[in-house]
Amino acid sequence: MMSRTDEDFELELRNLPGVLNVALSHRDDGEVDQVTLVVYGRNSNETEGVALQIASLYYPEAKVIVRDADSSVGPTSVDAQSRVVLVRAEFDASDGSCVVELGHVGRIGVGRTGNGPLIGGAEATLAALRDLGYDIPFSLISVTNVTALKHWPVIVTLRAHADGNDRFGIAQAEDDVLSAARATLDALNRYTLRAA
Repeated sequence: MMSRTDEDFELELRNLPGVLNVALSHRDDGEVDQVTLVVYGRNSNETEGVALQIASLYYPEAKVIVRDADSSVGPTSVDAQSRVVLVRAEFDASDGSCVVELGHVGRIGVGRTGNGPLIGGAEATLAALRDLGYDIPFSLISVTNVTALKHWPVIVTLRAHADGNDRFGIAQAEDDVLSAARATLDALNRYTLRAA
């Protein structure tokens, strides 16, 4: 079972742009000794540099390996039980539409909506999860900036259909749609997604 530190470490790595999969291997004493990332559509050297910086904060002794998703070693060979990861989140100001792409074990799910970058980013993320075949037993309650300024953290609130409990996600990225998409995934981070 992963420790909370391992989960936080993995989540930080998964939030790097283009990262499709993260696999952690442990020594007998439980410490992480190797981190393997599968990267799609990014400069692997740049991603490796940032991943090394993150790893040095959590597990300075861990070896970091970055693999290109387009190479012969695909995502499924690294981590078949991987979490859903954010591949792309974009807002088109000309028509107010959002598109979010999520990846899971070599598959891509796409969600689109026309409700602006904040609400649209969250709605498109949920639509992309459904496109991947997941049942999402939550309703989107709210999507807000921490302040009225751009480039501040976004908070997403989801309400469970079963018991009415709320889940909260928070994220900050270079634009609102990306922040909203990441915050939506963060709200679902501790929830195990199940195929419909």
